[in-house]
Amino acid sequence: MASAFASALEALFADAHLASDIVYIAEGGAPSLVRAILRRPDDVTSFGEARIWSESTRLDLRLSEVANPRPGDRIEIDGEAFLIQGEPVRDRERLVWTVDLRPA
Repeated sequence: MASAFASALEALFADAHLASDIVYIAEGGAPSLVRAILRRPDDVTSFGEARIWSESTRLDLRLSEVANPRPGDRIEIDGEAFLIQGEPVRDRERLVWTVDLRPA
């Protein structure tokens, strides 16, 4: 039996307003179509007395579709290519990966 979290997650990733189809390509692997939730928050980083604003691109991927994303793996979103940067982070329930992206 699926947990309540897993059931809710399936509903979120099925929602066309929240998630979309993307192409995931593991380094040296074949492309696969997966569902993802794209987030593009503004980040503010402090550096001494300065505060630096920057755009960021993050993506939530289901563990059931992408078992082990790694830095350098390629993501294509609506014709734009990105690479995963840094280590992916799993959520507490171990259902979703959050990855930071940079343009390829």
